[in-house]
Amino acid sequence: MRTRDVMLAVVVAAVWGLNFVVIAVGLDTMPPLLFVALRFGACAIPAVFFVGRPTVPLRWIVAVAMSLAVVKFSLLFAGMAAGMPAGVSALVLQSQAVFSAALAFVLLRERPTARAVLGLVLAAGGLVLVGFGSSVGPLSGFVLVVCAGAAWGVANVAMRKAAATDLLNFMVWVSVVATPVLIVLSLAVEGPSVVWTEVRSLSLVAVGAVAYVAYLSTLFAFGVWAALLRRYGAATVAPFAMLAPVFALVSAAILLGERLTGTELAGGGAVLVGVLLGAGRRRAAGTVAVLGGEEVSACVDGSRGDHAAATSPRSGGPTGPARIRATAGRPAA
Repeated sequence: MRTRDVMLAVVVAAVWGLNFVVIAVGLDTMPPLLFVALRFGACAIPAVFFVGRPTVPLRWIVAVAMSLAVVKFSLLFAGMAAGMPAGVSALVLQSQAVFSAALAFVLLRERPTARAVLGLVLAAGGLVLVGFGSSVGPLSGFVLVVCAGAAWGVANVAMRKAAATDLLNFMVWVSVVATPVLIVLSLAVEGPSVVWTEVRSLSLVAVGAVAYVAYLSTLFAFGVWAALLRRYGAATVAPFAMLAPVFALVSAAILLGERLTGTELAGGGAVLVGVLLGAGRRRAAGTVAVLGGEEVSACVDGSRGDHAAATSPRSGGPTGPARIRATAGRPAA
């Protein structure tokens, strides 16, 4: 990769990692479901007027909107609002790798390699260690974030089936579908009076948090990531995703004063190593996480040339095996 593109990939990972700190700050100013609704509303408008018509069937947009935007992010934000620290949340969310592999085996008949199984076992063991850490916070928050990882696994399978090649277009339309549902959910759970009061009294900190998670962490980061994937392929680009939890932990320590115990550090290291092992070269597509509340589905098969050709505007869209490889390294939210 060119030096400039390496720097861009690192910047995207940093944006996604810092996203957890921004979420934590935003949750101090507004309730979690309203925060999620505002985030996806800001992603949808005005971008929907510029990205064109959806490029994948509506059923897959709806499936990803429900599993990812509505369920996954609502659970993640609720878990952090319940007391889960930002840095630890970044690690625990990696449980998606375990759920994604299990769902791919059951629903897509993908058989993981021995290396992938070893990685998933290591990641699961690391999550157990993190769960026993003293800084994790209330058990309810931990469980909510693990459930968010499970919802992310469902979304990964739906995204694989969607096989979207225009990532920005896909994410914007997912946001369009999810926003009304999230507004209704916020009104039903948090109450109309609370929602109305919070919206009327949004502080500059709240507006800044929404702007960051919508425009920087979603639209900007997706655009840059998609461009890098078209240029180099998932095998080259996807590993940069694993810098995101590192940035999340470092930024949470510096900006929020969070500290991990030795047990949590050991568990977090096991999670990261396990995910990297599970994302190694395999026969079928798998998943690699991108943190900061964002994610990437990745088929790490070394198919740089085929991936670039499959996603080229001149190719008329991917077909056959090229269509499968074109889903590599695809951000999910």
